Amino acid sequence: MKSTITRSLIFAIVLFVSPVTGQAGDRPTVPAEIVADYVYAVIESHRAFYTTHVVERLDEQEGTKADGDWRQKKKTLPLPVQLVTESSEMLSTKFTGIRYRLISLWPINPRNSAKDQEDKHSLEVLGERPERPVTRTIKIEDQDYFHAIYADLAVSPACVACHNTHPNSPKKNFQVGDVMGGLVIEFPLRK
Repeated sequence: MKSTITRSLIFAIVLFVSPVTGQAGDRPTVPAEIVADYVYAVIESHRAFYTTHVVERLDEQEGTKADGDWRQKKKTLPLPVQLVTESSEMLSTKFTGIRYRLISLWPINPRNSAKDQEDKHSLEVLGERPERPVTRTIKIEDQDYFHAIYADLAVSPACVACHNTHPNSPKKNFQVGDVMGGLVIEFPLRK
């Protein structure tokens, strides 16, 4: 599963990120917002498929469960958030610059908190208007990066059940379709 996500993202990056912004000679350029939309579509489609057709189906069959400690426990699967984290780490070893992660105002794992006040505000905006991402340009080591946060919706009953029953969850009343947080996508812009 992870290699499929990695291949799909590399394909999207090769097609869309390489000609992003700046002077490209005779090549057409693709706006950073469009590139982020494509990358988001790939990540979200893979994660939604994994959640609904693997995690949820196995849970319904009382088979293998998704667990945060999947590396230590035999016969368990990574949680959907771990699918995102692991695939981002794999991608960053093959293509430097692009990265993505899930964040929330109510993270089960504190590492998934908003990193700054602007991201926290972006999550609040997405809670009110989830249909479009919140974007900005940020600096990382003197390089301009496009930074987009897309609404992370509870796509299945498995998402809701996990978050509502987890002992470390600060919010316990999610419903399918609710905004649970945001998917952050970052990639470098050409100078």
